Formats: sequence, structure tokens, C-alpha cells
Amino acid sequence: MPTKVFITGATGFLGTHLVNANLQKGNVVRAFVLPNDPEIKNLQNKNVEIVYGDIRNYEEIKKGLTDDIDIVFHCAAFVSDWGKREIFEQVMINGTENVCRAASEANVSRFVKISTNDVFGLREDVVMDETFPLTPWNEPYPDTKLIAEEIAWKYYKEKNLPVTMVYPCWIFGPGDKTFVPHLADAVLKKEMVFMRKNAIVWPTYIENLVDLLMLIAEDKRAIGNGYLVHDGEHTTLEEFTNSLAKSINAKEVKMRIPYWLAYSVAVVMEFFGKLVNQKDRPLLTTYTVKNLGSRLRFSIDKAKRELDWTPKVTYKIGFAKTMEWLKTLDFTKLKQK
Repeated sequence: MPTKVFITGATGFLGTHLVNANLQKGNVVRAFVLPNDPEIKNLQNKNVEIVYGDIRNYEEIKKGLTDDIDIVFHCAAFVSDWGKREIFEQVMINGTENVCRAASEANVSRFVKISTNDVFGLREDVVMDETFPLTPWNEPYPDTKLIAEEIAWKYYKEKNLPVTMVYPCWIFGPGDKTFVPHLADAVLKKEMVFMRKNAIVWPTYIENLVDLLMLIAEDKRAIGNGYLVHDGEHTTLEEFTNSLAKSINAKEVKMRIPYWLAYSVAVVMEFFGKLVNQKDRPLLTTYTVKNLGSRLRFSIDKAKRELDWTPKVTYKIGFAKTMEWLKTLDFTKLKQK
């Protein structure tokens, strides 16, 4: 019998690549998709069973996450630095509770949850790994991701749900809907500024992440464990940004403002944005300033040690492939979220 997988967030950047990887492996894929999702085109003409529903509705999830499912990849999330706190809570926290409950009742053999390296906080004095405590940022995205992780571990301990947690750093690659397109948009519009010299970026090329996820879904050693993932090397925000600028024939970014000033401006912009119920994200948000102005360090030694996994694609090759894809986009429509 072929392995049956259930993927939430199947039309997203990671979800689309996961669908393809599972199909290539010969697995039967059931995708959980929002009704009228404009990205449904990513699944068209593929041998994928589509179940429509909202992750915030348990009964709708249960219709798709049935007893014949072997593996769950829970990728669905509200990935943004701007939005009402309730939306983050409904999608990340309530959604994860619903998926964990349905997966537990379906007695799945593996539950792979996509978290984020953000959950380990903002310490710069150490190299962080999976042993570090979950630490809030006081920001909606990472903090609701943190709570969602705690829910999954609760199901692991109390319901024997076979959970594995994955902590990607900055995911990028062809099909990216946030990081690279938004950065390119800021470069082209001359809105990009550096807030701290040598801020560190840990690129995670999409193929490397998917490779680890597919391994985790089969390796029993992964059950009950969490794994950080990146390309095994870091770069600086300046290097990434200006390499991108060069690739699309844009001007090098030289503008800098002090971190404290950027953060203060972000606080003011967010205040007025919330005051007028602004839908579009402000030019600066506090989450963006913290994220783009940090020098965090992360180790992927655990995945190497326990699962014999190493990144197959180097940052240099992954970046080159991503730039080739980026140049095929309509530069007037880079912001998709």
C-alpha cells in the first residue's frame, strides 16, 4: 500500500514543494486547501486529492484527515509581520490544536510540524540549538508559533502523537512568496535600509528543507525530537541584499539608519497603523527590525548527528537558482503577502 500524506498549507511556498517531493516518491497526497484559494493553480494537473476547508474549523479538517492517513505535514501558517493578533492566534494556535486533535484521532504514524527558529528568542551571546528554551519575542508571528509548538508537544506527551518539530531559518528559493520578493521590491523602490552592520542571515534553501522533511517523515529516530535547519552557512544581510540587487540590475543599497531609530520609527508606524486599522503593512514593523537587525547564531549539528543529514545544496548554488527564478517575475507585482 502506498503511503498517504496529508499536507496543510499545500498551496504555499513550502507546501507546493512538499507536494511535489511526495508525488515524486510515489506517495498519495491529500492537500488541505482554503476554498477559493487563488494559489490552487499550484496543484492543478497534478495527481493530488484536494480537500477544501479552513484550518480553524475542526470538522472541516477531520473530513480530510481520516484514518487512512499515514503522515501529516502541518505547514499552514499566517506568515506575516503585520495583522491582527486574533488572526495569528486563530491560524497558528487554534489551527494547530485542530490538526493535532484530528491527527491523534486518526492514529497517524508521523506528525511533522513546521515551527521557526524564532521560537528560541533573540540571544546573540551563544550559538543556539534545540536545547534552548522557547522564548517569546513579544511579536504575534513568533509568539503564536511558540504556543502552537507547545500544543503539539502536549499531544505528543499526553496522546502519543508521533511529533517531530522542524525549525527552519530564512527559507528561500524558487516560488518564495515573502522573503526574496519583498526584499527585491524594497531594493527596486529604494526603500531598503540596513539597521545594523553585519546583521546575520541563515539561508535555508527550499530543497534542503524539503529533503530533511522527507527524511524525518520516515526515520523513527526523529519522533519526539526537533531539528533546526539551514544551509550550513550564514551570510550578512548586506551581502544577500546587494547580491540580489546586482542580479536584477538594481543599485547597491547603501542607506543605513541606527537600530534604535529604526525601532522607534517602527513603533510609531505600527501605532498609527493599528489606530486607523491599516490593512497594508507599514514600511517598518518592530518584528522586521528585530529580524533584520540581529546577529543570531544557530547550529544544525543535531540533524547531522542523529539523522546523518547534511544540506545537499550550497547557499551559493541555491542563491543562483533563486535569482534565475526571481528574474522571471513581474517586478511590479512582487509583494504577494
